[in-house]
Amino acid sequence: MIDRSLPDFPWDSLAPYKARASAHPDGIVDLSVGTPVDPTPPFVRTALAEAADAPGYPVTVGTAEVREAICAWFDRRRGVPGLDPSQAIPTIGSKELVAWLPTLLGLGPGDIVGIPEVAYPTYDVGARLAGASSVVAQSLTRLGPLTRATTPKLLWLNSPSNPSGQVLGVEHLAKVVSWAREHGVIVASDECYAELDWRRGQLGRATPSVLHPDVCGGDHTGLLAVYSLSKQSNLAGYRAAFVAGDAQLVARILEVRKHAGMMMPAPVQHAMALALRDDAHVAEQRDVYGLRREVLLEAVQRAGLRVDHSEAGLYLWATREEDCWATVSELADRGILVAPGSFYGAAGQQHVRIALTATDERIKAASNRL
Repeated sequence: MIDRSLPDFPWDSLAPYKARASAHPDGIVDLSVGTPVDPTPPFVRTALAEAADAPGYPVTVGTAEVREAICAWFDRRRGVPGLDPSQAIPTIGSKELVAWLPTLLGLGPGDIVGIPEVAYPTYDVGARLAGASSVVAQSLTRLGPLTRATTPKLLWLNSPSNPSGQVLGVEHLAKVVSWAREHGVIVASDECYAELDWRRGQLGRATPSVLHPDVCGGDHTGLLAVYSLSKQSNLAGYRAAFVAGDAQLVARILEVRKHAGMMMPAPVQHAMALALRDDAHVAEQRDVYGLRREVLLEAVQRAGLRVDHSEAGLYLWATREEDCWATVSELADRGILVAPGSFYGAAGQQHVRIALTATDERIKAASNRL
């Protein structure tokens, strides 16, 4: 029997701290989950309504409109020219793709999935669902001597990282791609926070993609990039995302998804296509998060926490060099709920993840309490 045992759902353990934070006289400031709170852009909502008359089944591969928009976005925003529509398909949010990718690629018992040391839990869950196992592969040397039995079939990258906000540079990505090709490893790069880079000189620019010519030499063989519009466009409720890269891998993923009925609703496909072609709303949302980040960063540091990495994305990765649950508890007493770093692996045991996804009023309330 395949062992698909899953870990306890981590967020359930935050319930008592959420109750304590909710008891604050001015109410809770929930900075634990990175869910958007700002409005979905009006033109996207209009596009959804315009396409609402959709009596027939949508196509799993996606409409020509949405696949062409994905390719144009990669060229314009990520510096990846010449992507063909056959190299991209829409997915029902990025989390379901992350969770099912090992299965979609045919991994199973005895196969290994490499994941970051501090990582979004769904990378490990995806390995388990396929009956495979995961191993920390923060650096290639950490994998040790490789044999056929110990070489990962799939290696996850996450840049910018959730939760730490760390960005992997072009040289690092190129070394990983070169190593993966030498060993026949598929590289899947989760790049969902790419438009939210806070480094000086990088504002308004996206972080490097694994599909960028400087990373892969213009050859997308063995490479997949995963992206979501949840963060940049406030479309978490639309479940609007996509995967792109190696045409053969995309075709393999598509074939299984067709049999499984994994189809993005047609109105969402149309809305996503229009959102991908508009950069103005992304810049406006990035400015909103940037101002919230400035307020929260100053307050967190004033409260005696050190912020590590966090150069991109929607979180501050903070520590007092104590057990993360002690920090969670102390902040809950101030009416502020954050996520313990232990949710993201043993290496996060002394950190907490603080989200920027709260209203301006709640961010200011958190700052005052800190």
